[in-house]
Amino acid sequence: MRKQLVKSVEKILSEDTNTVLLLGDIGVFGFRNSLKKHPNRAYNIGILEQSTISLSAGMSKTGLIPFVHTIAPFLVERAFEQLKIDFGYQNLNGNFISVGASYDYASLGCTHHCPGDVNILYAIPNMEILLPGTSKELDSLINECYDNGKPTYYRLSEHENDFSNDVKVGRANLIKKGSDATIICFGNSLSSVIESTKNMDVTILYYTSVRPFDGDLLLDNFNQNIIIVEPFYEGSVNFEVTKTLKDKKYSLYNIGVPREFIMKYGKKEEVDKFVGLDQKSINENINKILCRI
Repeated sequence: MRKQLVKSVEKILSEDTNTVLLLGDIGVFGFRNSLKKHPNRAYNIGILEQSTISLSAGMSKTGLIPFVHTIAPFLVERAFEQLKIDFGYQNLNGNFISVGASYDYASLGCTHHCPGDVNILYAIPNMEILLPGTSKELDSLINECYDNGKPTYYRLSEHENDFSNDVKVGRANLIKKGSDATIICFGNSLSSVIESTKNMDVTILYYTSVRPFDGDLLLDNFNQNIIIVEPFYEGSVNFEVTKTLKDKKYSLYNIGVPREFIMKYGKKEEVDKFVGLDQKSINENINKILCRI
């Protein structure tokens, strides 16, 4: 997705002279052509994430459209106050693009993990939260809403789904229709969910937009058993589901990153197994849930 990010943002920078790019010492080599071609609109600010967000807010106030890119824990957790006050409170236009969540950089330990980004950013009322599952979906979403007048968070990953969907901001996709349960999944978890449930009679709803949340599709495909598969802290989107289904009777189950520190080191795939988000674990967990129904 990062290669596609460079292509998408470089194209926008060339076509829209109101756009600016701010890097936090991450992606500098990838964006080397932009830094040379647009020296007055592309900057490597360095390891100053909080200052970078405030700087980009000032640019946004003047009518510019900022893109800010660094890895998730530095962008979301380190600069949360600036995202909240400078952009959320003032509802300014800005694009905040992370990579590495939840634990793509698993071997680097907790300092480079960020499974809490979606949950954290829910605390900023005006923040849009997007989770493209492929490079093509990223390109579509970023071109659709980079100039939407709102702060928007794009959660990129080093790992993609096997295929792309036609995605739009605020719209989810119906992947499969079934009767035993409705499974809601996000971003790059789709391929694992499809493979894990290929012999199950379930509905699969695919969301690349956490906020705005597509409640209409959920209501149209409502089942009394709701299973949420989240490639971030479990329970992070329960609020949206319960708000949508406030007058319904249902059982809600979560399969996501446990809300505890990950003390294991290794590759992302190894941590998936440890936390229960690999394909086999998802299959076993969904089967356990369906057997209880």
